[in-house]
Amino acid sequence: MIFRSPLADTQIPLMPFTDFVLRGIERLGSKPAFIDAGTGQTLTYDCLLERIHRTAAGLVAHGFERGDVLAIFSPNLPDYAVACHAVAVLGGAAATINPLYTADELLFQLQDSKAKYLLTIAPLLERVREPAARAGIRNIFVFGESVGEAVGLAALHKHGSNIPKITIDPKSDLIALPYSSGTTGRSKGVMLTHHSLAANLAQARPSGMMNEEDIVLGVLPFFHIYGQVLIMNLGLYVGATVVTMMRFELEPFLKTLQAHRITVAPLVPPIVLAMAKHPVVSNYDLSALKRILTGAAPVAEATMKACMQRLNCRVMQGYGMTEASGATHMHLSDSPLEKLNAVGVCVRNSETMIVDVVSGKPLGPNEQGEVWTRGPNIMRGYLNRPEETAACLDAEGWYHTGDIGYMDVDGYLYIVDRLKELIKYSGYQVPPAELEAVLVAHPAVADAAVIPSPDEEHGEVPKAFIVKKSEVSAEALMAYVAERVAPYKKIRLLEFADQIPKSPSGKILRRVLVEKERAAKQS
Repeated sequence: MIFRSPLADTQIPLMPFTDFVLRGIERLGSKPAFIDAGTGQTLTYDCLLERIHRTAAGLVAHGFERGDVLAIFSPNLPDYAVACHAVAVLGGAAATINPLYTADELLFQLQDSKAKYLLTIAPLLERVREPAARAGIRNIFVFGESVGEAVGLAALHKHGSNIPKITIDPKSDLIALPYSSGTTGRSKGVMLTHHSLAANLAQARPSGMMNEEDIVLGVLPFFHIYGQVLIMNLGLYVGATVVTMMRFELEPFLKTLQAHRITVAPLVPPIVLAMAKHPVVSNYDLSALKRILTGAAPVAEATMKACMQRLNCRVMQGYGMTEASGATHMHLSDSPLEKLNAVGVCVRNSETMIVDVVSGKPLGPNEQGEVWTRGPNIMRGYLNRPEETAACLDAEGWYHTGDIGYMDVDGYLYIVDRLKELIKYSGYQVPPAELEAVLVAHPAVADAAVIPSPDEEHGEVPKAFIVKKSEVSAEALMAYVAERVAPYKKIRLLEFADQIPKSPSGKILRRVLVEKERAAKQS
């Protein structure tokens, strides 16, 4: 059975993404498009397009050509959107990278995406120089003023605003290369086009997630598909004001909500939990807040109810993935509260199937199986990985999500489990295979397996099962991993074992360890 959206399909115009997003920019005038919470820097709508074109002209002056990739290694700033759109109007793609990454993690994405240029912030210059040199990066740019050999965006603007006329093919030209682990394995570049991103904005808008009168919090990272499409670009598309924050810290976050009279706060479950339970929240006036939107990881129904009761605002879940350019299921503004635990209905212009994981048979309402989704927002595939693309994106256009769920009789989707091996720590993707590779490189480790362990604050944390080759402590192994990966990937729990359960072909039977861990948590 194929489930469809309760909303009628809409015509999504075939046009360059920046033209699509900024179609109504003239009437918005001096209204702020972005405000930086830390510095107060404001970027108005009437300055936005000129700034995009000046940045693009500066990139061209430094050799940027159609099809080139600019890697962005930075926290959230107003000019993050400018950089993304400057690349887009030149027919290039932005590879957005987590600024918490180590030098080795950064090097992998620079090489894999074949980035020719890198944009970062001044405090991260020392970390990026060596991997940039090893990856053959031609130019390092920085937000703001130039620092040494790193050219600032301000300097790029001196080249005027005339840019070459580029013909964009919206359905085939790439615009974004965010990285995702998909259903398994190491991170892969997700090929998103002008049309797939435009489609997701058109799909998300009727949910009422945000509107022109809203002031939206931009604390979730723009390198992530949630922040890039459903905050940064959706904010521009509807004509809202987005207040950016470089990082999440509870009290500065609450001060920003209060000072800017934030009306819409897209969050992740750990922040929703803090809003529901932390005593310091009561010290702030959050009465302007109308909607909290949560996604990227599961959140308990009790947490959402406690948050709504405390703040007198609506909390709405959504569901999506990088491979779908953002959201595939969202709640509508009139969704009944008894559907709170659902992740919403199909966005318009999309379809969902629930498929039996053994037989591959499509299932009906209230029957659990793997969630498949199809629509104009689905990726072109994984960069340079045709086999991995074919494993999850079939010939009929269905993306096999690796999540287990069911659709109820009213068309609401509920996610109950996950087939894929991915760990979701506070909404961040943590591939077990990557951590296992780090662990087995330790001379005292004979074998290793990493699984998600349930955690109230973060949803899941990485837990390692280790077979020792020689004597070593759990603390030493966790510190070893922590030195080599981004902070959110760290091993938080570790257990020694006599052996790792494996199939006859040698594949780790992660499900056996997951079931053991869940049973231990419940006992």
